[in-house]
Amino acid sequence: VSYMVGKDRIIFATKEDHETPSSAELVADDPDDPYEEQGLILPNGDINWNCPCLGGMASGPCGEQFKSAFSCFHYSTEEIKGSDCVDQFRAMQECMQKYPDLYPQEDENEEKEKSSKDLEATPMEASVAKEEKGSS
Repeated sequence: VSYMVGKDRIIFATKEDHETPSSAELVADDPDDPYEEQGLILPNGDINWNCPCLGGMASGPCGEQFKSAFSCFHYSTEEIKGSDCVDQFRAMQECMQKYPDLYPQEDENEEKEKSSKDLEATPMEASVAKEEKGSS
């Protein structure tokens, strides 16, 4: 006897159930099983969308956009790999921006401020160093 409670199935086993030998069969690993953790690229060259290395990016509200962009990049034959995939990556980025809780992004403003401060600091240090050399 079994019944569902939410997403869980509750199964009641009798004493007789436990006395009967199990009929469960062990299935040998199938090297072509795309659900096995074989890494990002399967032996046939396809993308393994179930690879834990993708961190669930292939599912979720932007999964299709991610798959489109990543597939485009993976199969790109352009000299600058992926240069033909700008539209797909833009669509993925736009989708992810709609779900900041699911797809946290580095604060671009902070990054710009850091890099602009670095750029401002470099010429100043260079000019100070030149003045010191000139005065000696």
